[in-house]
Amino acid sequence: MVAVPADSVVGARENGRVQIVVGAGEGDRVVLVDPDAGPAPIAVVAADALPEAVRDLEEREHPRWVWVETRRWYPRLLQAGVRVERCHDLRLCGAILDRSTSTSAARASGGMPRPAWLPPGPADAATATATGPVVASASPHSTLFDLDDFDAVGVPRGTEPPVDPTRRVDTATDDAPRSGGSTPTATQVADELARQLALVEGSTDPGALRLLLAAESAGALIGVELQAAGLPWDRAVHEAVLEEELGPRPAPGWKPTRMEALASRVRDELGAASVNLDSQVDLLRALRGAGIQVGSTARWELREHDHPAIDPLVAYKKLARLLSANGWAWLDEWVVDGRFRPEYVPGGTATGRWATSGGGALQLPKNVRSAVVADPGWTLVVADAAQLEPRVLAGMARDAAMAEASRGRDLYRGLVDAGVVATRDEAKIAILGAMYGATTGESGRLVPRLARAFPRAMRLVDQAARDGERGAAVTTLLGRSSPLPPAEWRAVQARATEPDATAADERRARSTARDWGRFTRNFVVQGSAAEWSLCWMAALRGRLHAIGADVPSTTPDARGAGPVFGRSPHLVYFLHDEIIVHAPREVADEVAAAVRDSARGAGRLLFGDFPVEFPLDLAVVDSYASAG
Repeated sequence: MVAVPADSVVGARENGRVQIVVGAGEGDRVVLVDPDAGPAPIAVVAADALPEAVRDLEEREHPRWVWVETRRWYPRLLQAGVRVERCHDLRLCGAILDRSTSTSAARASGGMPRPAWLPPGPADAATATATGPVVASASPHSTLFDLDDFDAVGVPRGTEPPVDPTRRVDTATDDAPRSGGSTPTATQVADELARQLALVEGSTDPGALRLLLAAESAGALIGVELQAAGLPWDRAVHEAVLEEELGPRPAPGWKPTRMEALASRVRDELGAASVNLDSQVDLLRALRGAGIQVGSTARWELREHDHPAIDPLVAYKKLARLLSANGWAWLDEWVVDGRFRPEYVPGGTATGRWATSGGGALQLPKNVRSAVVADPGWTLVVADAAQLEPRVLAGMARDAAMAEASRGRDLYRGLVDAGVVATRDEAKIAILGAMYGATTGESGRLVPRLARAFPRAMRLVDQAARDGERGAAVTTLLGRSSPLPPAEWRAVQARATEPDATAADERRARSTARDWGRFTRNFVVQGSAAEWSLCWMAALRGRLHAIGADVPSTTPDARGAGPVFGRSPHLVYFLHDEIIVHAPREVADEVAAAVRDSARGAGRLLFGDFPVEFPLDLAVVDSYASAG
């Protein structure tokens, strides 16, 4: 259980909401309410006056802003130069609370239905639809939004796991009202906050859920700030990479010269002069016609065949990927005024990992990272958490032997030194096999060694897999729960129990059960690792803001970073366990120390005094490509 001060992050004395009300004759208005003070508004302002109203309350009261969706309200504030310390995002928090096994009893008791106007969380639906204009202001009595309000979570809550991390979302929105033709009022938003806080208080672990909702809402703020500040991007460097790899920029409708040359070689070797290399069906037909029996055009499968067409085909596919994902068209669309501004989707996958709605920010290939270049007078602080997920597993399971193997060193090397496996490569294969449920091949041979060396860790993921195999939800360390298997899955299981079930029915049921068990096995670790990353970034965000107050006046502004971040170190990139901070050179060392301290703090927050370490690979560089 987590001890949380009564007036902290999502505790009592939370403040009400701001709503843009579209009413007859009144035009667009924004209502700010403090629920503790009663239903009367703090202020009712025109939409264009909202930033100044927020700025004034932020400076005087340091409130928590409660609104339906951060991405609907925060961008306009940042554009006006207004940064807020903290918020409660009702959409993201509601998605967690309405699925968590921790709140199942509270939800079953009734009396707290989810409002129809509340949009689904990004991992709850393929399309997350905006609810319209409602925002809420926070309480002047609550503490500053940072995670220092929370004690450590302590002993993990066993084997309950999280949600599917591979699921992407479409974040297209519309402004259509979702509640009987009207947008939510300030009162409706206040009632939803009360519902959510009641679910937290009625849960099996209120402290952990408070921390998760605070971290998730902080992530919502960070996601908007990453887009507002943008990742510094040198177009000339990027174009030079494209010309070196692909050749000169082609005319519209034509392929780059190097791709055309490779395509010609492939066609010659296959004896198929008209084959379209960009059509999988056409290409498979040509490959099989040349005696190359493949089931797909995946690179790994092509490499299994010795044929003169394979090397140029693999090279063509690599260049085609570069052209499609990060070519000239991508550069024209996504890099403006020296900044790459993707739209991040916090909580965009079932496990809580982030997604993006365009631009491919989570898949930047190494050959274009050289275009990520700090502004003059600034630098990049690049850090990633080494072997994050197995370290989180050690902490969740309280597996002292596994934590000891990782202490002060590369975890994989620690497994070798502990005599668990013979080589670092074997250690990596074994760890991945344990988290993803490998039972055959090299992983299958090595995983039993982990079970003998680290029984507590293996019991945790094994139990998560068994829960998934029987169709149960699993839950992360802080309380995010996995989706239940779909109806089709349950139908397969049910068919295998019928009197006339065949051996094929039974095999299919076992296979699908194991597949879902592998998902839940990984969910519990990956989802908890995502929680660690959120806590890391949330703590770092506050420290960077404090460092920014001491930046010398002689420091040049960061070009294109906007009014909030032009003079202060700020996060510009996040990828699961890796971050980039754009920082003035004068404070780079201080920023690097803050990055490390925040990582240690996240570990203490989640695992208390359990001795699991979270070392960082950290570099202070001018170009992302130099970070290694």
